[in-house]
Amino acid sequence: MKKVLPDLLRSWFGYTRRERRSSFFILVITLAIAGVRLVVPARDLTVEEIDIGLFGPLLDSAGKSEQYVQNKSQFTSNYTFQRREILELNTCDSASLESLPGLGPVLSARIIKYRNLLGGYASVDQLKEVYGLSEDTYNLVSGFLRADPALVRKIQINNADYKQLIRMPYLERSEISAILKYKELMQKINNIDELIENKIITIEKAAKISPYLAF
Repeated sequence: MKKVLPDLLRSWFGYTRRERRSSFFILVITLAIAGVRLVVPARDLTVEEIDIGLFGPLLDSAGKSEQYVQNKSQFTSNYTFQRREILELNTCDSASLESLPGLGPVLSARIIKYRNLLGGYASVDQLKEVYGLSEDTYNLVSGFLRADPALVRKIQINNADYKQLIRMPYLERSEISAILKYKELMQKINNIDELIENKIITIEKAAKISPYLAF
């Protein structure tokens, strides 16, 4: 008995899976015989006298574990994960948006409508401004979207009138009037910093409108 166990353990990792299972069965039977002998030392038992049915659940468990490993390996090798395509916000349509989790036809239509109002999305973060789009939904879809600032429709601010500027959601009426008066006074606005330095708009407002202005 003392010699059988070390021999089994030393050769265990050199066996194939089928051979290891067979060795495991032999080990279980050997341990069972040893256990019975400890309980009834006065009598020698043969292998044929041991009720193998007593160890049925243990042997079945070993077989099921191996079958699980085989099935898992087969599933992993046969299944190919598909990566979802990243949508560009300024070129995608509402049908493409509806394919994203959490976006139905209503929100998809609002995203397109707000894009047209802005002149395009300069950042995915601007989706937070879409009416009815919750933070949870934004967190759910933002990873599947990107925005190309180069596709944004810009306003030539030195040629723009009140009607053109009022369509920009970020500008207040008072700010538009101040911009037009400053342009009339200076003849030309050279850059966005000029509007900040002269207190026409705030730094925060400049960050929002600068992607939409050309000088």
